[in-house]
Amino acid sequence: MLHTVNKSPFDCKTLETCLRFARPGSTILLIEDGVYAAANDTAVSGEVRKALESVAICALAPDIEARGMKGRVMDGIRLVDYAGFVDLVTDHNAVQSWL
Repeated sequence: MLHTVNKSPFDCKTLETCLRFARPGSTILLIEDGVYAAANDTAVSGEVRKALESVAICALAPDIEARGMKGRVMDGIRLVDYAGFVDLVTDHNAVQSWL
């Protein structure tokens, strides 16, 4: 399953809930303000690193760039462009958007 998270982990519990329900082998795509979870050395970095042990985590590169985060993304998070976003959707049998 592909999970999309578009809310900042510093404003709401969307990422926390997603991580609780994401199963091994799933992919999480951080979009919009959800990309803040991809940054190094934040209050949620430990949770995200732990999640990377069992799920793939991607972040939408244009959203990373729009928020001035280029060069601050933690290792293990794959950046994707819009075409990569479409590929992720078509590669997974279901999409869960965490709002």
